Amino acid sequence: MLLKGKKVLITGGSRGIGAGIVREAVAEGADVAFFYRNSADEAQKLAAELSATHPSQRCIAIECDVSDEGAAQAAVKNLLADFGSIDGLVNNAGVTRDVVFARMNRSQWDSVLNTNLGSMFNITKPLIVQMAKQRNGAIVNITSVAAIYGNNGQTNYSAAKAGIIGFTKSLSAEVAPQNIRVNAVAPGYINTDMISILDPDTLSYIKSRISMRRLGNVEDIAPMVCFLLSDKAAYLTGQVIQIDGGITL
Repeated sequence: MLLKGKKVLITGGSRGIGAGIVREAVAEGADVAFFYRNSADEAQKLAAELSATHPSQRCIAIECDVSDEGAAQAAVKNLLADFGSIDGLVNNAGVTRDVVFARMNRSQWDSVLNTNLGSMFNITKPLIVQMAKQRNGAIVNITSVAAIYGNNGQTNYSAAKAGIIGFTKSLSAEVAPQNIRVNAVAPGYINTDMISILDPDTLSYIKSRISMRRLGNVEDIAPMVCFLLSDKAAYLTGQVIQIDGGITL
């Protein structure tokens, strides 16, 4: 198993891509804690299910607003006291507030930037200190192809996700001497709740733009994330890996 014996924290882990990563990390042998802000019932159900099916491992769900610096850092501190250390971090928490820029209000801008990008500071900083002390760690940041190519109606989302790429590359250079690796995964259109609200014509158009002619699934993303967290990726850092079915070809 890729992550046997490792302790991993995943933000935004109750649904969608995050929940898929939680499942894969547990299946690969890790003890997992995941943060969630909404969907408490889904989060606790997921943690209970995985704890039951993998009784020798831990899987715990922790309510936390990662956009709130004080709450996020307190949650990380408490987790470190419980787990003792964290070997891997997945920054996955994200929201969308899609609207064309001319009609976007400041609340819609701030909500996306604070959650998708601001949380990177709030969660990563206290863990970087711990990882530097143990001289080992792996961080995977979930960005998006929208960060690279843009997307209509998503200036806030694209800006936040582009910031994650810059964050990934800069931080990877800073912490590589401490044997900490920082990489990013950029999904394309993945079949989650964010996509389910689209009308059939829009979905058909999106699929026509994808070389593989289908939406991605969370199972297309989670294995790569776990690989990047694992020792198999020991010489891989500062990279942005696109998993998009060829939409950008």
